[in-house]
Amino acid sequence: MIRLAILFVVLFPVSVFAAVRPAGGSANIQAVSMFFVFVLSTLVITWWASKRTRSTSDFYTAGGGITGLQNGFAMAGDYMSAATLLGMSGLVFSTGYDAFVYVTGFFVGWPIVTFLVAERLRNLGTYTLADVVSFRLDQKSLRILTAISSLTVIICYLMVQMVGAGQLIKLLFGLQYSAAVVVVGVLMVIYVIFGGMIATTWVQIIKAALLLVAGVSLALMAFSKFGFSFEQLAREAISAHPRGNAIMRPGTILSSPVNAISVAIGLIFGIAGLPHILMRFFTVPNAKEARKSVFVATGLIGFFLLVVILIGYTSIVIVGQDPEFFVDGQRVKGLIGGGNMVAMHLAKAVGGNVFLGFLSAVAFATILAVVSGLVLAGASAISHDLYSKVVMRGNAAEKQEMRVSRLATVALGVVAIGLGIVFERVNVAFLVGLAFSIAASANFPVLILSMYWRGLTTLGALWGGICGLSSSVALVVLSPVVWVNVLHNASAIYPYDSPALFSLPLAFIVAAVVSKLDSSERAARERGAFFRQAVRGETGYGASSSAVSH
Repeated sequence: MIRLAILFVVLFPVSVFAAVRPAGGSANIQAVSMFFVFVLSTLVITWWASKRTRSTSDFYTAGGGITGLQNGFAMAGDYMSAATLLGMSGLVFSTGYDAFVYVTGFFVGWPIVTFLVAERLRNLGTYTLADVVSFRLDQKSLRILTAISSLTVIICYLMVQMVGAGQLIKLLFGLQYSAAVVVVGVLMVIYVIFGGMIATTWVQIIKAALLLVAGVSLALMAFSKFGFSFEQLAREAISAHPRGNAIMRPGTILSSPVNAISVAIGLIFGIAGLPHILMRFFTVPNAKEARKSVFVATGLIGFFLLVVILIGYTSIVIVGQDPEFFVDGQRVKGLIGGGNMVAMHLAKAVGGNVFLGFLSAVAFATILAVVSGLVLAGASAISHDLYSKVVMRGNAAEKQEMRVSRLATVALGVVAIGLGIVFERVNVAFLVGLAFSIAASANFPVLILSMYWRGLTTLGALWGGICGLSSSVALVVLSPVVWVNVLHNASAIYPYDSPALFSLPLAFIVAAVVSKLDSSERAARERGAFFRQAVRGETGYGASSSAVSH
């Protein structure tokens, strides 16, 4: 069966390319060749992993056999996504200094994961975020809520990756955008269904190393054009950019303090609510390795974000002044392939088609690894939290759970393809900011309170989570990114780019107030179980069943 799947995945993109490649379109032969080499290599990894994926533990968490160093690289690979390489460089290219709020937010969130989440999450959980949240609270209701909020975040984040992947494949193959998104979706589903977490982890490790090499090489080649002088780069970037000196000071994003703070809050706290990142802590054998994972990932990610900023600023001069990279040679018509393709154009400008092919293959690896991790996290929420623990009440056989997980993978792939097509024109860095904001509002408050506050009750967690999720999603829809850019209304009802400044405190307040007002007998038992939870967590027991009898 795996051989048939591999054959299908190899032949499917070729057939699509032959069928829908537009007249007059051109494909980069070197880039396409490297792309197929990478796809075949990752399929070999998937085949190898499929032989070692025999249980739900293997499928969800690689059997807990990943070391801290390996998991740190995989976690960095998970985090250094399309938004980091493509979206962030494009954001620096278009706005300059404003992109720093995103860079700061992306990086500052890691200490929160290190000191507040990593160790307790590893001690208390088994496979998913819901294992921890429902440890001493009502299993059924909390698992349903956490699964819904996790799936919402995962779908938003999937949309980000699909947009970046679609634009990349469109640029390389000359495909129509929608066909490019379908190709990526098919590959993603195949990797997850057959390889599980083992394949996803090793693809992430390999692509993290390749991405660092490719990014540093691109930045150094571009920076050499300015004699490795930051002063010269800044001077030429100001001269080349239509906004001039404005790219060195706060602009559209940072001009409003409320908007800047809201965006930053979403990015900082959102990482502690991302299901596919948190799920990685269950792949290591103990809390010590979990802390080591975050330490390694922090160093890699911090370094790479600096590299991406340099790529963005050098692109202002090298790409921004070359008509070859603009539609009909006119800047006003925009970049060929869209604003997320700045790094790709810079690669061609400084390294030719061969280096463009290498970076494109690495960028696709980046996207493919991240979407695989996202789909795996989403499938586990459906199969483990909803089907196994809620529908079957913990009595599902492993084969049944695995079957549901694979069906869920296909369903999530279809949803990701549809959303990727709808959000084609939106910058992926903005989109990932929205996903982080929803994660910060829906998952982070309930997760932190469940681990650190003995007063949290089931009612408090439910109402806090519901308010955080519903308010963040509603404000995202009413924001300029969706209400104006996607739905094409004249002006946004909610004027800011991120909902986190309002939705995150609302979730905390509602959870705290409702828990304080809850005087039921069940609430008293849940408060009393907090100490037993802490003791049990420190001894490393999993959360296979609730700490409180309901």
